[in-house]
Amino acid sequence: MAVKLHRCPTMFIKGPHPCWQVQKALDEAGVAYEVVKGPLMRGRRSQMVEKTGQNLYPAIEREDGTWVRRESKALVAMIKAGEFG
Repeated sequence: MAVKLHRCPTMFIKGPHPCWQVQKALDEAGVAYEVVKGPLMRGRRSQMVEKTGQNLYPAIEREDGTWVRRESKALVAMIKAGEFG
């Protein structure tokens, strides 16, 4: 089973977008992952709040079912350090 990247559904936005930065880092690190597109509206992100305590993307769900939610720069650093693959 691969890790899951929980991100916003606006997959077409690139550049400095936080979700895209994390997805790009996973690709570059060769980490197998599944994209889980969540609701765009923050008020509808009940699963994110339940699992991370926040309604912000992105978040990574590890293979053991635990969730990691950090700012995108911190998640990118964790990915580059090999914490997800």
